[in-house]
Amino acid sequence: MKTTPVDYPKTNKTDTIDNYFGQSVADPFRWLEDDRSKETEAWVKSQNETTNKYLKNIPYREALKERLTTLWNYEKIGSPFKEGDYTYFYKNDGLQNQYVIYRYKTGDDPSTAQVFLDPNTFKEDGTISLGGISFSKNGKILAYAISEGGSDWRKILIMNTETKEIIEDTLVDIKFSGMSWFKNEGFYYSSYDKPKGSELSAKTDQHKVYYHKLGTKQSEDQLIYGGTVAEKHRYIYGGVTEDNHYLVITPRVSTSGNKLYIKDLTVENAPLVEILGHTNSDSNIIENVGSKLYIMTNLDAPNQKIVTVDASSPSPENWVDFIPETKNVLSPSTGGGYFFANYMVDAVSKVLQYNYDGELIREVKLPGVGSVGGFSAKKDDKELYYSFTNYVTPGSIYKYDIEKGVSELYRKPNIDFNPEAYQSKQVFFSSKDGTKVPMIITHKKGLERNGKNPTILYGYGGFNVSLTPSFSIANAVWMEQGGIYAVPNLRGGGEYGKAWHDAGTKFQKQNVFDDFIAAADFLISEHYTSSDYLAIRGGSNGGLLVGAIMTQRPDLMKVALPAVGVLDMLRYHTFTAGAGWAYDYGTAEDSKEMFHYLKGYSPVHNIKKGIEYPATLVTTGDHDDRVVPAHSFKFAAELQSKQTGNHPTLIRIETNAGHGAGTPVSKTIQEYADVFGFTLYNMGLDVLPTKYTKKVKS
Repeated sequence: MKTTPVDYPKTNKTDTIDNYFGQSVADPFRWLEDDRSKETEAWVKSQNETTNKYLKNIPYREALKERLTTLWNYEKIGSPFKEGDYTYFYKNDGLQNQYVIYRYKTGDDPSTAQVFLDPNTFKEDGTISLGGISFSKNGKILAYAISEGGSDWRKILIMNTETKEIIEDTLVDIKFSGMSWFKNEGFYYSSYDKPKGSELSAKTDQHKVYYHKLGTKQSEDQLIYGGTVAEKHRYIYGGVTEDNHYLVITPRVSTSGNKLYIKDLTVENAPLVEILGHTNSDSNIIENVGSKLYIMTNLDAPNQKIVTVDASSPSPENWVDFIPETKNVLSPSTGGGYFFANYMVDAVSKVLQYNYDGELIREVKLPGVGSVGGFSAKKDDKELYYSFTNYVTPGSIYKYDIEKGVSELYRKPNIDFNPEAYQSKQVFFSSKDGTKVPMIITHKKGLERNGKNPTILYGYGGFNVSLTPSFSIANAVWMEQGGIYAVPNLRGGGEYGKAWHDAGTKFQKQNVFDDFIAAADFLISEHYTSSDYLAIRGGSNGGLLVGAIMTQRPDLMKVALPAVGVLDMLRYHTFTAGAGWAYDYGTAEDSKEMFHYLKGYSPVHNIKKGIEYPATLVTTGDHDDRVVPAHSFKFAAELQSKQTGNHPTLIRIETNAGHGAGTPVSKTIQEYADVFGFTLYNMGLDVLPTKYTKKVKS
């Protein structure tokens, strides 16, 4: 590959300066924060034109797209679930932009299933997606949310499930919300007041829970919790217990930690009862039997436990351990009259089944080593369905007899991928401070460790999020090309509980970056790859990870792929619900010390002149109102203004797309073709390393 300089569009600079604790900080590209301006619109257009011109010159871009399309094109079916008289499931024929909901009468042959709701009909290009569904208790009414252009703002439509007719006016301006029904009368949902200024970037930090009674207008919806000037809660959720006995309210000021309240719905005008009035833990009611509450909590139990308490005196001093804390992180669920304790053991699933007396019934025999999901069902169900996957096993669905404890394969995808040809191996490496960190490395069997294997090192490291093994069609195509896919479980995640999470927050955030650098060093020292063949990738908080690593160690990798990243650490909290991320990051307004710490790793503020940064493809969506695209815009502009050498620093801005959820399959495939093509091309590969099993056009 011949490297040639890219002719970047000119990005104007302004003399905008902020003052933090007596220190002036320039922000020359502040104007790119205005997502409604003609100037920003023109900049986006010119950047996309430049990027597309570069990507079109990659000789195998179309071949990658065709192979991704071929491999993607298989039937995908989700786990069945029962609502009222019907059994429902999600299905995608292969290349449909959005999954379709089917249903059949419970007890009938599943082959009689008919289309119930098809989001592909919402808009021809697939950019209006389904954002969540919730059935009334008898299954006769459905509330479903839609997202337009990938936005977090939702609309809720209400449908008669027998006639499929929309029966009420659409509810609007809803964000970060569930829909939880009380009997068949109405449902609870959450939202913010519509912000002044830009809907996509203006601050939203006053969440509220409402109750919508069927047959009434949205303007008449009852405010249940939130909206007081004295107390701002950025995220509040309201949920009704399965027996319609209690409303559970969980107010949060940040993404970690919540207060906990209940309201007895069997008593008219019952007060809201406080269980926890502080946000020092993550606690929620997962089950009840009459007034006996089962609470999942990490209060004084960093790896989570379940406690019981009576609703008449629910404060923590009355809690009794039901499933005590262990050395592994617990994620419990219920179904068929049992509790299922899903534990992470070094990021891999182990499931124990308990009865309501807290007695261990059995360890559930799983299909293999990997990740399971979906161990939940209604209390009177006799069976449940769960999914199983790992990095080399496409997701399969298993039917589980709850009483007998027997699993049987329910559905296995028919995909042109042979798991037997690949291997996944977990290793442990030492970070800078000696902490042992796990990483799973996946690739073709027989791979030669010669330091020349194209490698994607993927990470996240934040918000208590755990990266557990799962199959990806896109990664399968990457590995077909002889690529290695490596995922370390960095501090800041939830793989080892609250202590592991907290070790990657605020003044400990550098631990996350050190873990990732150590993962790269391990891959290089063990000759899996070398800096010339290493790409680092991550999205959202993982985009911050990539931005921080490439500015701290630009020599470490050949390619950097920050997606929808949090890249301006001094201003992230001023957009949308960004202030809610302060538990992990802190803010530049907290203290002089916090400001200096954030500025010390903020990717936008640590790009320096005279340094050759790796080939970089920044990706974002113009409708991303979670991590606003201004982060990516400003980062790309800084890179282009200061890059030394010929490594391209490009930005790819998807139009009518948001933070990722609901993105049409067609857009997803094209993005992966561009990302993989850019990566391999900048590793010096003029042709693809491996021929496909099926003929593709050159």
